[in-house]
Amino acid sequence: MKLMKQLLAMATIAFATAAQAAPATEAPDVLVKRISQDVIDTAKNDKAIQAGDIKRVTELVESKVLPYVDFQRMTALAAGRFWRDATPEQQKQLSAEFRTLLIYTYSGALSQIKNETVEFKPMRADPGDTEVEVRSQVNVARGEPVPLNYRVAKTPSGWKIYDINVLGAWLVETYKSSFASEISKGGIDGLIKTLQAKNKALASRPAVKAK
Repeated sequence: MKLMKQLLAMATIAFATAAQAAPATEAPDVLVKRISQDVIDTAKNDKAIQAGDIKRVTELVESKVLPYVDFQRMTALAAGRFWRDATPEQQKQLSAEFRTLLIYTYSGALSQIKNETVEFKPMRADPGDTEVEVRSQVNVARGEPVPLNYRVAKTPSGWKIYDINVLGAWLVETYKSSFASEISKGGIDGLIKTLQAKNKALASRPAVKAK
């Protein structure tokens, strides 16, 4: 589970930073490939991130990730059919809590990045496609390479990531079942309260330093 969190962090930070730095016309696979190594190096060399400093990680995510990840679409997909039944305010709260949950996930994962490298696969897409899948694999010091893919969509404000696949499991699908379970017990408000409680617990946990 730690490896999956680590890879999710690497994937999202890499793509988001690339989206900010690259021209809007740059192909998403070229964009990710060009920036990824710089991002990984930053995570390796930033002492605050390596120490598990949640404030430092939050600043990094707020400035580089949030503008380039479609959290509303990601949350809507995770909530499934229940999203349409939620009020605009509930949708806003749910997206905010889901975003916070992912930020806390990244905070622990980023401090664990050590000697990983990323290798990208040729992208199978037509020039006019507005939704594509960028495929890659993470090479680790020990063990087999880990498949890592991204679903990204072209929006009026540029390419945005809305799902990540690690080891054959899409992030949205991973959360979809747990979201549905919470909603069946307490509705959308029940899910929001569950995420709020989880985020509160994560906020109070001590930082985990890289070994």
